[in-house]
Amino acid sequence: METIEAIILGMVQGLTEFLPVSSSGHLQIAKALLGVEIEENLAFDVTLHAATVLSTIVVLWPEVRRLVCGLFSRRFNAEQAYILKLIVSMIPIGIVGFALKDQLDAMLNSPYILTIVGAMLLLTAALLAFAYYARPRQKAEISYRDAFIIGLAQAVAAMPGLSRSGSTIATGLLLGDRKESVAQFSFLMVLAPILGEMLLTIIKGEASFASIGTVPMIAGFAAAFIVGCLACKFMINIVKRGKLIWFAIYCALAGIVSITSSLL
Repeated sequence: METIEAIILGMVQGLTEFLPVSSSGHLQIAKALLGVEIEENLAFDVTLHAATVLSTIVVLWPEVRRLVCGLFSRRFNAEQAYILKLIVSMIPIGIVGFALKDQLDAMLNSPYILTIVGAMLLLTAALLAFAYYARPRQKAEISYRDAFIIGLAQAVAAMPGLSRSGSTIATGLLLGDRKESVAQFSFLMVLAPILGEMLLTIIKGEASFASIGTVPMIAGFAAAFIVGCLACKFMINIVKRGKLIWFAIYCALAGIVSITSSLL
């Protein structure tokens, strides 16, 4: 892989990780357009995801610091309750990660990957549109039940092309959670699963980047981190304004293009 290709893929990951348009789907589309074939497909994707995890921590550092400080309080407090909700939300993706990791990896290398991505992008578009037009009763805060249901949405979004942030944010909005709360919760709930997946990849010895190279890998990581910081701030403002319908339209168009490309 050339360094410029790694930078482009890193920028795609950084931008689409936080926008509700599916980072995994766009990574596969970008690889196809660039003609990039990577033997360590999943390991490379997980590394770029780790870069966006770092950008999430940087952008939401005041909230992360508040949660960490509150965690060590002797009395059960709001910060500990929030962390417990985050843990509850991680249960579904943890089960999917352990049970279906090999199948998901094989899917990324499938000759029909663009068709799968296209179909999931269309599903993302439908979900975002539904969340945009629905007007559920607003709740004061995210409940444990809501946290688990949002976690289920994240688990389903393990499918390439189905936006994780789009699925979790739309699910939270449909449950009646406030826009600001669900956007922040969506970005924080993915931290531990991605870091855990990267740790497992390293432990299992799957983090070999022989076909990628050290310089391209570092360049891709840096690009994903820098663009991710900008995209995270942008997306939080977009959710507050309730402009998700434009992303629904984009996902529908991208899905059609992806499916059409796979048939040519």
